[in-house]
Amino acid sequence: MTEDSAVTEGRRVRVVLVDDHRMFRTGVQAEIGETERTGVEVVGEAADVDQAVTVITATRPEVVLLDVHLPGGGGVEVLRRCAPLMAAAEHPVRFLALSVSDAAEDVIGVIRGGARGYVTKTITGADLVDSVFRVQDGDAVFSPRLAGFVLDAFASTDAPPVDEDLDRLTQREREVLRLIARGYAYKEIAKQLFISVKTVESHVSAVLRKLQLSNRHELTRWATARRLV
Repeated sequence: MTEDSAVTEGRRVRVVLVDDHRMFRTGVQAEIGETERTGVEVVGEAADVDQAVTVITATRPEVVLLDVHLPGGGGVEVLRRCAPLMAAAEHPVRFLALSVSDAAEDVIGVIRGGARGYVTKTITGADLVDSVFRVQDGDAVFSPRLAGFVLDAFASTDAPPVDEDLDRLTQREREVLRLIARGYAYKEIAKQLFISVKTVESHVSAVLRKLQLSNRHELTRWATARRLV
């Protein structure tokens, strides 16, 4: 379904945006929130877990666009606390993860938590509108290749092995680690994650300290050995 067809059919969907970057929320609102054009009405925004639960409970939207990494416990915590709304017999709230991360553990985590899909922030406005309406209909929606993570995870009866070293890192530190290992410069990482270069440097220092590594070359080898790249 395209933006035009959604409006032609007279369909409307009420959406809450949950992301800790105000500029990103503003961009999404500008891209998809023109109700007469897209059929999407943004009825609330939130920047952390507590705000998200409060706004979602108060507005009861059809769809929540949910970032994976949020202050207060992340998207998985929002899903946990909103489980009764997802399970409602009438007018259930459905969640679509919208994240910069394309890491398998992030995708699997929110899908296990109850999200109906997962798309990355490289998605176009038209495709995001289409995804929102599909999730409203109860469909599962994924960016290319991410569906494979979910299929592999749910096809396996074995729990993934625990990596104590990786568990020492926060979700944001894992994102930075992955981008460093892929060869991104600090400025590129800052732009992708909507944070400052200084913050990137702080995360890298924390990762090196926690993993007892000396430089980004060792970090890249460490990440590659664990297939995190």
